[in-house]
Amino acid sequence: MKKNKSIDWKNYDPNDFYDELIAAKGKPRRAATAITDYLGNLDSEEIQARQQAAELAILETGISFTIYSEGENIDRAWPFDIIPRVISLREWETIEQGLAQRLTALNMFINDIYNDQNIVKDKVIPKYVFANSKNFREQCRGFTPPLGVWAHICGSDLVRDKDGKVYVLEDNLRVPSGVSYMLENRQLTKRVFPELFDNTSILPVDDYTNQLFDMLASISPRPQDHPKIAVLTPGIFNSAYFEHSFLAQRMGAELVEGADLVVGEDDCVYMRTVEGLERVDVIYRRIDDDFLDPEEFRADSTLGVPGLMRAWRNGKVGLANAPGAGVADDKVIYAFVPDMIRYYLDEEPIIPNVPTYMCVNKQDQEYVLEHLDELVVKPANESGGYGMLVGPHSTKKQRAEFARLIKKNPRNYIAQPTLSLSVAPTLCDEGLAPRHLDLRPFVLQGVRTYVTAGGLTRVAMRKGSLVVNSSQGGGSKDTWIVDEEN
Repeated sequence: MKKNKSIDWKNYDPNDFYDELIAAKGKPRRAATAITDYLGNLDSEEIQARQQAAELAILETGISFTIYSEGENIDRAWPFDIIPRVISLREWETIEQGLAQRLTALNMFINDIYNDQNIVKDKVIPKYVFANSKNFREQCRGFTPPLGVWAHICGSDLVRDKDGKVYVLEDNLRVPSGVSYMLENRQLTKRVFPELFDNTSILPVDDYTNQLFDMLASISPRPQDHPKIAVLTPGIFNSAYFEHSFLAQRMGAELVEGADLVVGEDDCVYMRTVEGLERVDVIYRRIDDDFLDPEEFRADSTLGVPGLMRAWRNGKVGLANAPGAGVADDKVIYAFVPDMIRYYLDEEPIIPNVPTYMCVNKQDQEYVLEHLDELVVKPANESGGYGMLVGPHSTKKQRAEFARLIKKNPRNYIAQPTLSLSVAPTLCDEGLAPRHLDLRPFVLQGVRTYVTAGGLTRVAMRKGSLVVNSSQGGGSKDTWIVDEEN
């Protein structure tokens, strides 16, 4: 009996957007032919059964995230779409080089800003840009961490525009999250489409936690010994707690809260155990600077460890990411990254920025205020899609409020054109439909630089929406880097 095909790619229409899988109606991109051919031979019941199998596996394994709503913490199952996003290896190799280039320059910038500030003296970046940054830490002045690396883990968000060009939308250098979901998405997809992994050259991502451990070990103050590594979490009510416990378990590291650690008179950090104090060499901290050490930052913090900054500055413990790295995790600083790359590396940026208007500049501010209905306006230091205005989807009242905010604190706002974000086929209530997405690859920097093969693809599940954050209704997909030559 002949099966009724669920998907006819000739009927799938991405409209005017760049589609990650389909080049034109009925014509898949070369790297995506394996998945499109496979899906085209499944009937609707088989596809639905596989989506349900993935959702059941998510519930069984407890893959979740936390959202904050009306004063409550609500755990939600991780939203996942079984149709992967596919990128060719040839294209990815260029992106990989661009991400490594970018993080190298960002780390050189952070080290320069806390020390000689040559980039300011040479008038490449004006001083007000970082002097007014809420993430600039005076406590880090005059210090250089091991290997000169401040941001050991970076999650840069990439988007593709209508013409197929890839841009960096923003850099996440404080406590970037999401990598555990990238790894879980791959495991889910292997369960759903096991045969495709036997017959398609899809680059693996499974080695990330080994690479993370090696990178953390490279900043240990006791390099000759097997280092004791701890993941410092704010606790079970944090939205990324699933990831904290996941990474600690995969690395064989200790999962600790601030109360589990103490700084001794010798400035070393110790973990409290039933057998007494045990020295900790490296802390992968998932706590913001403000809460890290009540002796140096917020005195009322119960999440951090008193004396931790002293231990770090005296070279007795490695911290990743280093305190103060967030100075470069600022949407105003972001606008200068291409200049940093030229200044520190004497190279042209491999991946461009999205064109950016800085409201602190009078001319830019005037343009932004006149074109609020066309632009995306973002506060300098918010994350998760919060506090921003998407001009084409905004009301007159919202635009008036943002005009007031911009005039009141222009340093805190930037604006960018509303990009025609690329789309990919996604299973929705109405069947298969194009949905907008972005990509967060993860870059590690220690003795060497490592870039994940792909990253976390986040997808806006609502029709027409450009907001991909899971906290605001977005979902995710596995990301396949496919070697077309094999």
